[in-house]
Amino acid sequence: MWLLLASPLVLRAQYGGIEVPGLPTGNGPIRVKKIVDQYPAQPSLQPACTIPVGPLGYSVPGNSYLLRKQSLVSLDFLDEDRLLFTFHVSSGLLSRDADDRAETTAQQIQAEVLSLPGGHIEAKATWTVPDRSRYLWMLNDGQFLLRITEGLDQGDAQLKMKPSLRLPGRLLWIQMDPMQQILITNSLEQATAAQEHPDPSTPAGDPPNAKADAKNSSDILVVRTIKRSTGEVTRTTRVPWTHQTDDWPMNSKGYVEKLQDKQKHPVLKFTSYSGEFWLLPGVESTCPQKYSFLSDTELLVTVCDPEGGWGLRGVSIEGDVLWKQKLAWNTMWPLLVVAPDGSRVARETLVLKRTINHYQKQLVGDRDLQGQMVRVFDAANGKTVLEAPLTPIFDGGGNVAISPSGKRVAILTSGSIQVFQLPPPSPSSKPRVAAQSKPK
Repeated sequence: MWLLLASPLVLRAQYGGIEVPGLPTGNGPIRVKKIVDQYPAQPSLQPACTIPVGPLGYSVPGNSYLLRKQSLVSLDFLDEDRLLFTFHVSSGLLSRDADDRAETTAQQIQAEVLSLPGGHIEAKATWTVPDRSRYLWMLNDGQFLLRITEGLDQGDAQLKMKPSLRLPGRLLWIQMDPMQQILITNSLEQATAAQEHPDPSTPAGDPPNAKADAKNSSDILVVRTIKRSTGEVTRTTRVPWTHQTDDWPMNSKGYVEKLQDKQKHPVLKFTSYSGEFWLLPGVESTCPQKYSFLSDTELLVTVCDPEGGWGLRGVSIEGDVLWKQKLAWNTMWPLLVVAPDGSRVARETLVLKRTINHYQKQLVGDRDLQGQMVRVFDAANGKTVLEAPLTPIFDGGGNVAISPSGKRVAILTSGSIQVFQLPPPSPSSKPRVAAQSKPK
């Protein structure tokens, strides 16, 4: 593991969200050709339309935000013909030192609904969000959730807002299954507040030290699983504040967690909300996997390939490998944007000037970056349909969006929003509905 903590512009050398203690070369002295990504000079397709963002009030932020994974923009499709463009608005009153501490202070966000192709502003609003973590999540019906100090508000295409969720503490993060039936929230709460606001169901599987942590610490992390249709809390877990719970891949029927088999090989286990579980034996890896649900029936898994190097796998919920893709050795910090129907995936990465092994004993800073790029591919077969540069770099994401049909992609780059028209997605061999029970 590389300890790269000396500077704000220094980051851990990671690949696919996995801390890499060494280069994976499989079992034995296998020579592996290093795949290197070249930073694209221009998109692989011509945009169908381009909307300049300067006239919308957007300006490029200063370099102090780089390599901090701050969320300063969010570009999203409300439907096939409308975009929601939201971006940080600077007050102009912050000194550089104050701006360096801005990760934990409120920021002002300008929100605009833009019609395509011309970019006419249909609605406009200004919001205040509590910090520089992710603040916006799209819903499948053209509405969205906005993270505010008190919890979540829900908005529509006219930017009319209404309360959606209120919590007794500070909401840090949310996660939803692809069908958006289940909501998981992470909130930082005082132990007394968490005890005074008990939830209807607290499972026996909570960490054994959860009660002790609540007594000995003024702040605990409370993780709630909520049915969106009714607001019913079906699970509550209280863990120490140091516990990391911002990545819990799930679909509408259950969730995936990492395990090891008897030979200490990394494996994935799917556990349904009803209590059934099974392993996903088709996902081989020589290091811990990084995984995300693309749809209710398909996972995207990042692995260390047993034959050497890194790779992506499209994997069914039953554990069948649908497709494989090799990954470059000079990219890091991937971000995923998935079409609402799971048909297409955009994968953003930072492109390094040298391969990742060069940074085992050397700090990585902004001077080591070529830039940021995005690849859009079909979830059914892993084939790339669009590749484009992204400038400026937004390592916190928010600069790529996919339309509900998967036929349009919008990117924020070079002072404009570029919208690309893509061919229809490749049909999936499996229906995109949730697995109902343990496979035979």
